[in-house]
Amino acid sequence: MKRFRYFSNSHNLDSLLSQSRPSFHAPIFLPKTLASHEPSSGNFLNSNRFHTKSACYSVSSLISSIGSSAVCASAAPSSQKLQSLHLYTSGVDKGLFVNLYLLKDQYHGRFQAFSTASSDAFEPPSPPGASGSDEKHGLGNVGIDGIGPTSKQVLEIVGMIRRGENDLASKLNSMNVSLSIASIAQIFQVLNSEKVSALCLFDWIKNSQPISCYGNDICSLVIDNCGRLDDYHAMLHIMNDFRSAGICLTRNAFEFISVSSSKKASVIKVVEVLNEVGGSCRPVGLLSLIEMLSVKGSFKMAEFVMKITERKRSYYNIMIRESCRRRNFGRAIDMLDEMRQVGCDPDSKTYNYILSSLYKNYKSAVATKLFEQMLEMNCSPDEITYEILICYSCKVGNFDFARKLLDSMVLKGIKPRLTSHAAFVKGYFNLRRYKEAYEHVVDSSVKYSCFSNSVYSLLARLYMNEGNVVIAQNILIDMINKGLKPDFAVYTKVLKELSKTGRTGLAEDLSSRFCSLA
Repeated sequence: MKRFRYFSNSHNLDSLLSQSRPSFHAPIFLPKTLASHEPSSGNFLNSNRFHTKSACYSVSSLISSIGSSAVCASAAPSSQKLQSLHLYTSGVDKGLFVNLYLLKDQYHGRFQAFSTASSDAFEPPSPPGASGSDEKHGLGNVGIDGIGPTSKQVLEIVGMIRRGENDLASKLNSMNVSLSIASIAQIFQVLNSEKVSALCLFDWIKNSQPISCYGNDICSLVIDNCGRLDDYHAMLHIMNDFRSAGICLTRNAFEFISVSSSKKASVIKVVEVLNEVGGSCRPVGLLSLIEMLSVKGSFKMAEFVMKITERKRSYYNIMIRESCRRRNFGRAIDMLDEMRQVGCDPDSKTYNYILSSLYKNYKSAVATKLFEQMLEMNCSPDEITYEILICYSCKVGNFDFARKLLDSMVLKGIKPRLTSHAAFVKGYFNLRRYKEAYEHVVDSSVKYSCFSNSVYSLLARLYMNEGNVVIAQNILIDMINKGLKPDFAVYTKVLKELSKTGRTGLAEDLSSRFCSLA
């Protein structure tokens, strides 16, 4: 196994980091899992609520002398109530109802994942136009005008389709119900699992709204239904309509391959359909097909798809990501060489998948060598690459190395993300190096003013979580004195705790200063 190549030129990790250190920046929120595949990249403390103004107080000496108490509270998980399961007996299949009921959670677990676009570089980008929730499409209900269906009515619809009743459209219209996206998905799930054609239902619902209104998930279930019935002629016709409507298939469109008796034959037929459809539907469909196969662990079949189509970096990135999730780092690293051999040079995102997983699994020595290889191969690290290394370094207390990484970013003109700054503040705080955490916050608020509210509010929240409400209150006062408005949730939590512990004077003073802000 060719894991790494070792090089002797000057572009190694030490040379990258051995540059003069400019002044550095600030923290904000260390992700719970250092090398998580899904780090949050957004606003951690609702900084859209922040404004400006002034007050007084200094907290530096207070932090230096008092530090923090080691009080840690954890919220008890809320109890879950079981829903009653009612079986209907008036001509409705009881077993089918149980089927549908059990698929309810499966639907919400599987499809809700597609409604949230991933914004960070630890995950591959969703295909263009990836589906969203009902709210995203502005659809509470779709279909004919009427009331929402009961569970019994949904079962009746499934039963009619299973029995292949004639004139289904008129019967559905006579029921005067409006099917929600969730109801439609549940119906398709049941029919697909039983290999019952659902095209009559699809014909009915698409007459009520344009195809694009139903989202990528429902449309993908339609393709899955065709595949389970080996109806590739209908699949081709429907995909042509999807291409015109701008539908982007998800990996659920090809779930039928995972249960096919001849996966290779099914893959070939799907590729033939995608080739004939062409347009934007083809590359997105191939990406989703490779993703489905990789998620299922069918890497040889994913390789086969590339063999009969083309090899792309995005396809390899999917396979590398899934290999890392399975902790098969040898396969992932070997794929880097394969990518170069076929002319698909890895990019920073490719390396980020592997680096992230290696650090997460405590393989720091391997990760460091891989990073050096990345530099030697002239693949420029991005802000996510640096963040991965910074988070790990801060987690293990190697702040000098983390600062060098941060300085290197600045010299290269790469702006650190909030999560990179968070690693410093959380790392210092966890090691009870409170003064350094505060100094980091102050320094960052000067150099990165857009982070000021969030960084200060984070530090106050950390002190609150440690049970030191006095320092938390002083940090908020310090913020206000500098024209920064604290995060409202942090402010209210500090205010309540001050009142609860009998420090009414401090609470009133904080409230007065906060309210004076514009």
